[in-house]
Amino acid sequence: MANNIQWKLDEAHSEVTFKVRHLMISNVKGEFKDFNADVQTNGEDFSTAKVSFNIQTDSIDTRNNDRDNHLRSADFFDSENHKSMHFQSTSVEKKDDESYILNGDLTIRDVTKPIQLNVDFGGIVTDPWGNQKAGFSVDGKINRKEWGLNWNASLEAGGVLVGETVNIACELELYKPKGE
Repeated sequence: MANNIQWKLDEAHSEVTFKVRHLMISNVKGEFKDFNADVQTNGEDFSTAKVSFNIQTDSIDTRNNDRDNHLRSADFFDSENHKSMHFQSTSVEKKDDESYILNGDLTIRDVTKPIQLNVDFGGIVTDPWGNQKAGFSVDGKINRKEWGLNWNASLEAGGVLVGETVNIACELELYKPKGE
């Protein structure tokens, strides 16, 4: 019987990014700089993974200070009252050796809704220092309005300033602590 492994997030080799339509003609990209993950598996079988993921909402960075401050405000994340977003997995579906569907509950501003994320598994390797690493690309889409992120402005020519769909993209590298 395989043992439980508590994987740790390699923050230096991980990122959480997103993009949203702007003026209905282009995308604005951003990232969250402060996040952590707790991943437990039965052995090295990621189809058994239990994932808990937290993002600090005030760590948002879109390379525009005014926009970032607006996103931290009560119009969007309300970072003062809602310090973090949280994802908790409910199940993992293995599609093939490199692909999974990660189901879970996403909480933003005290609103929890189920979401589904696509996961591409890059494999497991041992780095030059003897650490065992696992790599993942994760993507999905949510409608921000389902979490109460409703602010928008109408455009004179029609349409709105900010799209409703948020495209999520994460690159995550986990490591297994030596001895596990």
